[in-house]
Amino acid sequence: MKEKKDIISITFLGTGTSAGVPVVGCNCKVCTSTDTKDKRFRSSILISYKKKNILIDCSPDFRFQMLRNKVMDIDAIVFTHGHRDHTAGLDDIRGYNYILHKRIDVYLSKEVLLSLQTAFPYIFNDTRYFGAPQINTHLIENKAFSIGEVVINPIKVLHNKMEVFGYRIKNFTYITDASYISEEEISKLYQSDVLVINALRKSKHISHFSLQEALTIIEKVKPKKAYLTHMSHFMGKHEEVEKTLPDNVFLAYDDLHCGIYPNSAFLKIIFYQYYSIFINFNSVKSKSGLGTSTLISSTEPSASITKFTFPFGKEGTL
Repeated sequence: MKEKKDIISITFLGTGTSAGVPVVGCNCKVCTSTDTKDKRFRSSILISYKKKNILIDCSPDFRFQMLRNKVMDIDAIVFTHGHRDHTAGLDDIRGYNYILHKRIDVYLSKEVLLSLQTAFPYIFNDTRYFGAPQINTHLIENKAFSIGEVVINPIKVLHNKMEVFGYRIKNFTYITDASYISEEEISKLYQSDVLVINALRKSKHISHFSLQEALTIIEKVKPKKAYLTHMSHFMGKHEEVEKTLPDNVFLAYDDLHCGIYPNSAFLKIIFYQYYSIFINFNSVKSKSGLGTSTLISSTEPSASITKFTFPFGKEGTL
């Protein structure tokens, strides 16, 4: 049996666009929905792999995302771009500085660094403000870099005219805030077992993929599973939209967890959601028919046990 450190564990901390869902002041059917999957923080994911906790982006909702998911330590933050809905939570890493007595490694392009220096000058001043977040910055370009044993391959996309980095780790690929991907960069998406890609809404947008544009890329690169993220309330209600999607495509939602065995002979994905209250989950069968997944619920995420059964009689416990 593979060790837990060999599983790429993904937590969707937020799956919403810059305004989040619900939107302040809006009473549309999505913003007033009682379905928890229609409640979306600003987009960010946590990757746990090779004994590293790596955050992609640090949203304005960072503090609550960490508390809700009981994330007690992070090793690094990797930024996709400098927009505030992806960076505004940086000040709240101070808790990790104080409690764990360490600086946080931050990986970013020079353009993102300039943006952070403007937004958070007190972090970068020569005479550092007492109590300011403590970080180590590492400049990255469009070539592979490593965090410990974790090798990360950037994917350059365009957010209208702004360059944004998506990232690939083994057979997992994450792209947000894209409206265009060149053929050269699309080639980096092939043979992804899991592709996460942004889809803002059903209608076309100048700086984000629409639902159909995202589905077109998914059809082209043919991942085994795809999750859509960075969605606005204009996308529609989660339950209604997901019924219209291809069998291997899903809407991501906040607090969705995926466990991926890299380089497996066939895809093994475990997915579940937990809430802050005790909920019993029955057997859940995925649209793709890969198998069944049963979660024994717990108020403690670290105590959650997922039993899964896959084709050909494969089974195990995470």
